[in-house]
Amino acid sequence: MEERNEFTKFKRICVFCGSSSGKKASYQEAALQLATELVERRIDLVYGGGSVGLMGLVAQAVHHGGCNVIGIIPRTLMPEEITGETFVETRAVSDMHRRKAEMSRQADAFIALPGGYGTLDKLLEVITWAQLGIHQKPVALLNVDGYYNSFLTFIDKAVDEGFVSPSARRIIISAPTAKEVVQELEVYEAEYDEVTSKLVWEEVDTLNYFLE
Repeated sequence: MEERNEFTKFKRICVFCGSSSGKKASYQEAALQLATELVERRIDLVYGGGSVGLMGLVAQAVHHGGCNVIGIIPRTLMPEEITGETFVETRAVSDMHRRKAEMSRQADAFIALPGGYGTLDKLLEVITWAQLGIHQKPVALLNVDGYYNSFLTFIDKAVDEGFVSPSARRIIISAPTAKEVVQELEVYEAEYDEVTSKLVWEEVDTLNYFLE
């Protein structure tokens, strides 16, 4: 394997995405373009462990490009999301909570491609952890063809109504192309809400164990 690109600050990036391919060819094209960006920067991939849908597509492309791929998957989902020969380092965990914690622990940053409930679940968890100051890892949306426009409108509405602070809104990076989204991740600087950063959480030590 080639030496890691000295101009990237990431060793591994976690990608959240659908276990289906979606109806638009542009979603699959974006997954392949993101894989290309990771390979060119010699960034390894952490993902949900499946071999189907967008997650399978991006994982296979990163693997074929010569970078390492770590798949984190609950044992109960292995028959459903893993088909045929595996080509990644698969780590089986006990449940969805452990899956999210281990994915987060392994990664230096997060990117969400288009996906459904599972993608949103993982995305919102790492955004919330960033808001609470549990981690300082950047979180980005690869907003293919405006897929996440409605989601971003909802978050902006939450800011307007006083449920999300402006600083917490800035946690979410969004860009329409793979190249732009990785570039945005590279320059991101974390900032925290003064109130939430002072809160004491009983499980922070446990979460930090997973996220370190």
